[in-house]
Amino acid sequence: MYTAAENRYELTPYNRCGASGLKLPAVSLGLWHNFGDTGEYSNMVAMCRTAFDNGITHFDLANNYGPAAGRAEENFGRILAEDLSPYRDELIISTKAGYYMWEGPYGEWGSRKYLLSSLDQSLKRMGLEYVDIFYHHRPDPDTPLEETMGALATAVQAGKALYVGLSNYNGEQLYRAAAILHEMKVPFVINQNRYSIFDRTVEKNGLLETAAALKKGVIAFSPLAQGLLTDRYLKGVPADSRIVTDGRFLQESALTPKRLEQITALNEVAAARGQTLAEMALSWVLRADAVTSVLIGASRPEQILCNLKAAHNTAFTPEELAKIDYICAE
Repeated sequence: MYTAAENRYELTPYNRCGASGLKLPAVSLGLWHNFGDTGEYSNMVAMCRTAFDNGITHFDLANNYGPAAGRAEENFGRILAEDLSPYRDELIISTKAGYYMWEGPYGEWGSRKYLLSSLDQSLKRMGLEYVDIFYHHRPDPDTPLEETMGALATAVQAGKALYVGLSNYNGEQLYRAAAILHEMKVPFVINQNRYSIFDRTVEKNGLLETAAALKKGVIAFSPLAQGLLTDRYLKGVPADSRIVTDGRFLQESALTPKRLEQITALNEVAAARGQTLAEMALSWVLRADAVTSVLIGASRPEQILCNLKAAHNTAFTPEELAKIDYICAE
């Protein structure tokens, strides 16, 4: 039986989600990649053990993570049962619903029917009585916001979620949703959005500003821009890269000459800081006051250990930030 490292809470900082009582590790593990049918179970176990042994207490999933949809939750549920169940009260486990999950009119978006049915399915796949955070995965333009937020409230009231979150909302949508959740006295604590050196959308659509004003946390996904913000592609496309082995999220067409020039220049900035490009990219996201944690996706345990270094070097000089902005200018 797995026994966690005794010094696990000495290895990574923890940040509070806005003004709530909940803290997350600066680096969290996302089970989006490599926890479905395309991954090896022994490697999944090794990654989860490495993460927890080094202070990563937060494991982030969604109903449709795989492939196939639901498989990541099933595999994580097996890891929980075999390894991590003695540590359940030390873990933050999150899942989401919002994207397509099953056929018919009730299999996606934000209806009460879909959200609560999906949560029940997720709990069954993971063998859990509750998740720590249940997210609405994306705004639904056709369902009243009151209905969607009411479903999140019901999940908490039923004891199936401790906190709720919103994902892929912009600043204006966040403001309206937060007002409804506040009126319902729902413990809404965090927003999950894409954010990286290459994708500044949350700076432009009001999300970061609104989250800070409302004192809600932000957890950033794709902080490495699906692997572009690493040194893996500076000398061509490796045979074992995600582009070759799994083309779901990153295609070779993304490696334009201009993008490669930017990656090369950013790599030089990182080297001057004593970091790898991946470490600097994570540190850059974590430097933002509104950001609670970054979500990493790993293919092997060693990547987790490398990414954890970023949490200990998040200070940037004004000159470094200006140079990064200049390199990334359109």
